[in-house]
Amino acid sequence: MSIGRYAKAVVAALLAAITIINGAVSDSLFTTTEIVSAVLAVLAALGVYVVPNDTRPVPPRGDSAK
Repeated sequence: MSIGRYAKAVVAALLAAITIINGAVSDSLFTTTEIVSAVLAVLAALGVYVVPNDTRPVPPRGDSAK
């Protein structure tokens, strides 16, 4: 199994977790705004997981752009 296949989803999940933890530890309770932010962060992470990675080959760099 290659992490490259899931790299975007892993990064998005980590950022969602950081968002949720930040809301939890900042004042020891969740407000409505923090709950909405946490839900949106989780939905964004799921959205990133659903969108496939770009598998097109990278064009060579150099003088070919002339």
